[in-house]
Amino acid sequence: MNRGISACLAGAIWLSGCVAPGTASLDRAVEPLAVADARCSDGSVAIDTAFDAGALASCTVGDDGRISITLSPEDAPPINCSAWYAFRLHSNAPRLVGIDLNYTACGHRYEPKVSYDGVEWTYLDPSMVEVTEIDGTRMARLSVRTDGRPLFVSAQEIIGPATYDAWLDGLEETAMVERETLGPSAEGRAIEIVYLGNPAAQEQVVLVGRQHPPEVTGALAMFPFVETLLEDTELARRFRERFRISAVPLLNPDGVVKGHWRHNTGGVDLNRDWGPFTQPETQLMRDVLVAIDNDPDKRLRLLLDFHSTGRDIFYTIPDELPTDPPLFTRNWLARYQDRMSGYEVTRDARHEAGRPISKAHAFDTYGVPAVTFELGDETDRTLIRRIGREAAIAMMEELLATKRP
Repeated sequence: MNRGISACLAGAIWLSGCVAPGTASLDRAVEPLAVADARCSDGSVAIDTAFDAGALASCTVGDDGRISITLSPEDAPPINCSAWYAFRLHSNAPRLVGIDLNYTACGHRYEPKVSYDGVEWTYLDPSMVEVTEIDGTRMARLSVRTDGRPLFVSAQEIIGPATYDAWLDGLEETAMVERETLGPSAEGRAIEIVYLGNPAAQEQVVLVGRQHPPEVTGALAMFPFVETLLEDTELARRFRERFRISAVPLLNPDGVVKGHWRHNTGGVDLNRDWGPFTQPETQLMRDVLVAIDNDPDKRLRLLLDFHSTGRDIFYTIPDELPTDPPLFTRNWLARYQDRMSGYEVTRDARHEAGRPISKAHAFDTYGVPAVTFELGDETDRTLIRRIGREAAIAMMEELLATKRP
């Protein structure tokens, strides 16, 4: 498996040498730990989750210094098995710490990643991860080396509201985007929308991301996808002149901040609420689409929804179902495959009328091509940037090749 982390998120350097769990590597005395908000501690090691996306159910430190962490979903099963974890390890000296991840449901899914600053991440060495199955559930035993500084250990890179704020700040510097608060989440966090392209354009494209909190690789693809639409190229300039793009990159900020496996704080999978629209977050997306449809001078042409799963795949409307523009998805993905030498584009075309997901709702209601754009949990992060960029270029080329309504 290619295990790369993108340059913007990679670079943590491991210290050499290791010591037994729970023992200091220094011959001098060390001060006991005093960690505010510690979830568990024995005075020499401690765990906390006092940061965005920090989540675990409980933890204890054994007499040998080994840490046992219990992980549970935010709501009782059945739940999609996106078994998230994120915690910060503290020690009062450099050491190797043993950590057990015990799951009450679903089992271990994500390969552990570590960071000292929460910005640059690397995989925990696979030799330091032992996965076993207990009563049919995958559990993990980690050996985590720290140099004495607090160390984040997480299922995926932590990309929370602060990361999105910084990214959107950078987009605003281009002077080609309009940034607004679309509305509040259930807990009052701002859900932001950015507009790019011609404000007077008839043809509209809608992008949405992060309905499901752990699905970080979808976000890592959405960033370069949007950035490519803003490039100073002849293609991007022509695209922005003809089309108006509305992008909502973080639809479920409450779930992200709380480290949920799947839901918002209303106990709802947002991508099963397109149609019922019972939640404030999905109601905001409904209003975006309705406003486009109610304007006689606007026409929705495409909806893309960025997600993550076990592999890179596009979930699409079947070609035999007519869309407007016709056969856009087939032609877009063919262009995209041509640009992705050495990489196989995978598509799963199916449709269940009335299913309350973004893809089905957009097609059922507006007759447009709609795609769930899925990235693999552990897809190489440099490859993800390439995927985002090349998919955007192919999309622009294909939409510009379509007839105007």
